[in-house]
Amino acid sequence: MNINLYNAVFDLLVKWGVGADVSKILASVLIIVVILLISILINFILEKIILVIIKKIVKRSKTSWDDVLYEKKVFNKLSQLAPIFFIYYTIGLALPANIGLVVLIQKLVMIYMVVVFLQILNSFFNAVNQIYDQTTGREKGTSIKSYVQVVKIIVYIVAAISILSILLNKEIGYFVAGLGAISAVLLLVFKDSILGLVGGIQLTSNDMVRIGDWISMPSHNADGNVIEVSLNTVKVQNWDKTISTIPTYALVSESFSNWRGMEESGGRRIKRSLILDMKSVKFCSPELIDKLSHYKVLNDYLTAVTKEIDEHNSKLNNKSNVVFNGRRLTNIGVFRKYIEEYLKHNENINQDMTLIVRQLDPTTEGIPMEIYAFSKIQAWALFEGIQSDIFDHLLAVVPDFELSVFQIPTGADFRVLVNK
Repeated sequence: MNINLYNAVFDLLVKWGVGADVSKILASVLIIVVILLISILINFILEKIILVIIKKIVKRSKTSWDDVLYEKKVFNKLSQLAPIFFIYYTIGLALPANIGLVVLIQKLVMIYMVVVFLQILNSFFNAVNQIYDQTTGREKGTSIKSYVQVVKIIVYIVAAISILSILLNKEIGYFVAGLGAISAVLLLVFKDSILGLVGGIQLTSNDMVRIGDWISMPSHNADGNVIEVSLNTVKVQNWDKTISTIPTYALVSESFSNWRGMEESGGRRIKRSLILDMKSVKFCSPELIDKLSHYKVLNDYLTAVTKEIDEHNSKLNNKSNVVFNGRRLTNIGVFRKYIEEYLKHNENINQDMTLIVRQLDPTTEGIPMEIYAFSKIQAWALFEGIQSDIFDHLLAVVPDFELSVFQIPTGADFRVLVNK
């Protein structure tokens, strides 16, 4: 058929008075022009008619995955294959007497075909990644981007081998066998990708990091939310809105903190101390006890403990009148109980988690009174507000217990002493 079509065009040109030598060239040119025009027509029909119909079908469907495929231009790139196949199978019609040139053109077309296939697969894998992120990934906070990138690398390697196979007219197996000889070079070139793949698998299988997790990694100046997990890197948006890029394998080989456990636990830890001046610690006088009993959260406690102490001291007869004999309430002990009751009645404190108010070892600065509790709210700004409100209140009520908070003397303090 190749020869018949070419001969028909050639004979027609000769019949019109064109020279034989010119007719040979002109016949090939005319057929090539027709092939190109038909290819353009095929492409036009696919883009302006078929793709428009596909777009309408996609928009009407209830599923979202086909919308992603259309958005990533998978269908557009698939439509490019038809004109390429047409050129590949019809180019021989224009050059029946020049097989070598036909083979060369077909090789170039095949290379372009491989490139188009590569683009199609690239778009398809991007679509798969986005579909996963919009469905399963959003619910679980996981990502398959690193796995998609590994598959892309494999596809790129296969595409490169295919192109070499076409150019050199060698079987693909010939190049695959040669990969063993250059494996050391490939390991060196793709070292980061291989380490990233190993790290990505470990991160995913052990559920160490998810998108949206708050992680802290001081060695890489990272403290914020994970926004992307890829083959080679993990991106963290820090609280100051900067982006830290961490090698994926570093999250496996180095230490970091993941605050997901805190966010899922239902509470965020408050661990802070008030430092009280040791010189202000004393036994409670009856007047102080009477004043403190007006605190609603202390009334029942003071009534019960005072009764218990009176019963105990009554057994000591006159010896209980000496301060060091018998039992006495201290202002710091009552203050500790007040803090505990205040936190138990605070609606922002999670009562199902650890709640401790304790004295730490005295230091040169005083006695630290530590609060160890968990707020119900984990959001940073709200948490800091709750924590500040608690200590604002405690600092304000400390004088009522005839205690004082320790503060290192400043220049103003020394000026007051000098003026006196």
